[in-house]
Amino acid sequence: MTDDLQIPRHEEGGTFCVAALYHFASFPRFESFREPLLALCKEQGIMGTLLLAHEGINGTVAGSDAGIANMLAYLRAQPEFAALEHKESRASKMPFLRMKVKLKKEIVTMGVEDIDPNKIVGTYVDPKDWNELISDPDTILIDTRNDYETAIGIFRGAVDPNTKTFREFPDWVKNNPGLHNKPKIAMYCTGGIRCEKATAFMKQQGFEDVYHLKGGILKYLENVPEEESLWDGACFVFDERVSVTHGLKEGNHLLCHACRHPITEEDLASPHYEAGVSCPNCYETRTQADRDRYRQRQKQIALAKQRGEKHIGS
Repeated sequence: MTDDLQIPRHEEGGTFCVAALYHFASFPRFESFREPLLALCKEQGIMGTLLLAHEGINGTVAGSDAGIANMLAYLRAQPEFAALEHKESRASKMPFLRMKVKLKKEIVTMGVEDIDPNKIVGTYVDPKDWNELISDPDTILIDTRNDYETAIGIFRGAVDPNTKTFREFPDWVKNNPGLHNKPKIAMYCTGGIRCEKATAFMKQQGFEDVYHLKGGILKYLENVPEEESLWDGACFVFDERVSVTHGLKEGNHLLCHACRHPITEEDLASPHYEAGVSCPNCYETRTQADRDRYRQRQKQIALAKQRGEKHIGS
């Protein structure tokens, strides 16, 4: 394996503060809120993506400690987001290329009408109590994330639905009557938003004892000592760090820039891996024309690097 294909080993900590946040709230003025929020983030040197919808806000951003603090103060000054919670981690380099504030129909897309976590939701479980719940033989543990995320890390004993998108989760539940075989359902996701909406759906479907991990995997990895942890592997994150591990240290995965899936050391050894062009996850789903286009992009990235510039596609 050549040096440029080796998975990097990140230093602990980092210059940039990464804030993952979401909050369900009735937010009918979400469209008019986009421009002032975007302006504030740009003024504070913040990059990342925030989603706004009638049902609230969701996203991950990065910047200086002061910039992130100012943005969070601005959000919490809005009556709808006064109780907003967030999770912080560190990045050794800026993990985003630009700042985007997008208007959406949902802040996390399930595609089911009339699901409102403000009206009905499962029971929150603090990370310190999570091990006890998922070790209970009366509990079914479900990972609500997608297959490319579960491929690099999962809680011991969890059921993996192998979904490609969160939209597939409702049908998966309806097609698995065995979920009624145990009295308790526990669910989790990266930061808490998908499993919170999933618990609302499960309650709507008639499941009674439904629980979800407060703050998601990120909060668990931050608060639970590694020696006590029931988490195996790394947690995929939606930025250029690709993954984090216990203590929210930067992980050692690369990202396939063709399909945005994490790449393992085994993937690097595959004949279907070509940096920026393909990996075993996407080789069969991309055409030769796609790969030729990706190669041209890689050439432009390399040229930009030689000039000491940052290419927007890297």
